[in-house]
Amino acid sequence: MYSLIVTAKMNDIDPQAWLADVLAHMPGIPVSRLPEPLPWNWSSAGPVWQKAA
Repeated sequence: MYSLIVTAKMNDIDPQAWLADVLAHMPGIPVSRLPEPLPWNWSSAGPVWQKAA
């Protein structure tokens, strides 16, 4: 858990916002799209998987 929080901080992402968003959407993400919610692909403007849909 600590490494997830630090990785989000290193990518200038609010860890709480990122983790809440990822956990809320995780059940609906197919395995082929799992790299999209990683901290370096996620932005506070909106998750990548919502932009692609």
